[in-house]
Amino acid sequence: EVQLVESGGGLVQPGRSLRLSCAASGFSFGGVAIGWFRPAPGKEREGVVCIKYDKYITYYTDAVKGRFTIPTDNANNTVYLQINNLKPEDTAVYYCAADLLTPRCRRFGMDYYGEGTLVTVSS
Repeated sequence: EVQLVESGGGLVQPGRSLRLSCAASGFSFGGVAIGWFRPAPGKEREGVVCIKYDKYITYYTDAVKGRFTIPTDNANNTVYLQINNLKPEDTAVYYCAADLLTPRCRRFGMDYYGEGTLVTVSS
């Protein structure tokens, strides 16, 4: 059974950093695409950043480039979202998502999603 369990969210002041974790089980990181998603206004969950099995990284919005990174620990099937210089507009529920069947970093419609972890950026 595929499971994605996010953790690490919370209330953070603007300008601070935060690291979210996603513990994956039921599959191996080799040969998949995995990333982080958040709801877009009026839309379903939308990609923020994603890494494919060949290490290619996709950023879906310029707003996060230079501030968001996606480290992985393949030995422990864990992917992280490192967020630096947090801004109020980063406030969202962040979902870990994986694409297994025909692994691609998709803006929408990954195969599996976790339950999400809430990040609130406020002073």
